[in-house]
Parts: sequence; C-alpha cells; structure tokens
Amino acid sequence: MKLSEFRLKIPAESIAMYPAENRDESRLMVLNAKTGEVEHKLFKDIIDYFEEDDVLMLNNTRVFPARLYGNKERTGAKIEVFLLRELSREQYLWDVLVDPARKIRIGNKLYFGDNDELVAEVIDNTTSRGRTIRFLCEENYETFKKILFSLGQTPLPDHILNARRSAEKPIVEPSDEGRFQNIFATEEGSVALPAAGMHFSRELLKRLEIKGVDFQYLTLHMGLGNFSAVEVEDLTKHKMDSERMIITPEVADKVNEAREGRHNVFACGTTVLRAIESSVSMNGFLKPYDGWTNKFIFPPYDFTIANRLISNFHLSQSTMLMMVCAFGGFDLVMKTYNTAIKEGYRFGSYGDALLILK
Repeated sequence: MKLSEFRLKIPAESIAMYPAENRDESRLMVLNAKTGEVEHKLFKDIIDYFEEDDVLMLNNTRVFPARLYGNKERTGAKIEVFLLRELSREQYLWDVLVDPARKIRIGNKLYFGDNDELVAEVIDNTTSRGRTIRFLCEENYETFKKILFSLGQTPLPDHILNARRSAEKPIVEPSDEGRFQNIFATEEGSVALPAAGMHFSRELLKRLEIKGVDFQYLTLHMGLGNFSAVEVEDLTKHKMDSERMIITPEVADKVNEAREGRHNVFACGTTVLRAIESSVSMNGFLKPYDGWTNKFIFPPYDFTIANRLISNFHLSQSTMLMMVCAFGGFDLVMKTYNTAIKEGYRFGSYGDALLILK
C-alpha cells in the first residue's frame, strides 16, 4: 500500500489538547470487523465486551520526563535536548535528540537548570539530529537520576504541543505529569505514552478483575519513531526505529492457554499488538522474548494472537493508523475514522478510543 492512501482530513479542533476529565469516561467507538456494525459508547462500557477468562494484554512501560531545556557553553544559546535512551548507568551516557542540531558539535558542553545543576558533554554524532552525551556528574546514580528527572518535562507529542501553542495555552501543565501516564505503568523507559491504556481507571480495572478477566503485562518502551513522519510513498521501504521489549515466559504461557481455550485476547494499543506479533512461533503461539523489535505492520497482514484491539484514534498517515487498518481492514477502518471525524471524536494521544472486534 501507499502512504497517500492513509491521508485523513482531521480538523484542528478534533486534536485533543487535554484528556477527558475522568479516564474511563472518554468516548468509545466499537467496530465489529465481521459485520461492519458501529456502536457509540463511553469507555467504561468496554466491560460489556469482555467475558470470563478473556485476556487483556497491557503495556506496563512508564513514561519518564524526557524533554530538557538548557544552554550551550560560551554563547548561552538555548538548546532543547530530548532523552531517547540510557546507554550506560556507570558513565551517565544517553542517546538524545538536540534542537537546533546545527549548533551542537562534539566536545560542546550543555548546561541544564537555573543554577547549572547538570552539565553534559557531547561525545558523538549519531544522526543529523541525534547525539550521544555524557552527563558530568559526581553524584551517585540515584541522586543523578533524581536531578535529571527533576529538570525534565513530560514529553508531550508535537501534535499536542503545537495545538496548545496555536491556542496560546501553556505548553506543559502540572496535570500532564499524572495524566500522561497509565495507572498500571511500572517499568520506566518510554518517551511516549501507550495511549490506549490511558482510559483505564482503577475502578474499571477492578470491575474487570471481578468479572474474571486475566490481566497480562508485557513491556515495550516506546520511542519517537512512532510519531516520526513516514517519508516514503512505498511503505515497504519505511524503516521503524528499534524499541526494547520484554515478554516473559509466564505471560506467553497464559496467553497461549487462553487461545487454546478459545477465549478472547484483547491487545491494549498498537504497542502491545506490535510486540506480540514480533514474537510468534511457526505454529502460531506467543513466544517469550527479551530484546528489540523494529517490526512495521501495515495492510495486508494476518494477525496471529489477538482478536480484539483497543486503540486511540491516530493521526493521518501515522504508522499506528496503518497498524489499526491492518487489524480491522483498510476500507472499514478508514470509513470508521471518517465517521469519527463527523461525529466529533477526539484524536491523538489524549483522544478517544476505538475497540475493534474480529
């Protein structure tokens, strides 16, 4: 398929700048991929689509405050540094993006905080925008990490930042720190929110537990590649950034037992869907995995593990939209998305939800 086929005309007012007041009261559209039937619900109604012993697969990655603002040595030029991944705990090495990149060279020192609480030195150029930096800190690791994260901001995606700028709203608000995070997030490592999980409240999870739903957690640390623009018309030539993922043997066993028992397997979000499709055996079972994935899924694609997908409404021409189209069927999902636009559903990381039943 071609990139241009995934173009949507999403009005600016349909991009959610803020989350719903209550997590489980965002809107939910339900699409039956077999019949084409569409229902309009609230997210807390999703419990009606679960049965006892169904599996709900969740991504337990935790977002960290990855966006830093600092100054370059000598000139004092303002620099934005986006932390991507930690390379070495012992040497305080990180892969980062810098903006503006043209001003930053190997050997430059960068200062962060009103009182220069942290200093970093650029030691390598990895891409046109990317750098490897070493934080020059004599504190122990725990103290260093505390200082680093105290200086960082919640890494809201550009579609939210740009919407707030155009509306002359504060770029990052205190409430973002709590809401740009899933309540079951435990494993630190993401620079983006697995947004489908944001709609689950503690009350809803408890109701699902009482109903007999089996929660299974995997870890996929989201990188910025999910939001990077696809720049090739031929999708077979697009390369996804690699992301760290972990599926434990216990989780694989539970999911495989559910499938053998003909129970439904719900994938909460495209990150979960991509992770499980990255580790499937030849006979169609989920395998344990501890490593990296750069799997790029777009139509046509035959899914093996999940028969239910919970997703946000993603942006035009995004890799997440392509994966949702692969799961629910290109024509049907694009028709559903256009219905969502007409019905005033909210798009993006803070937007509303879609449940696809197969």
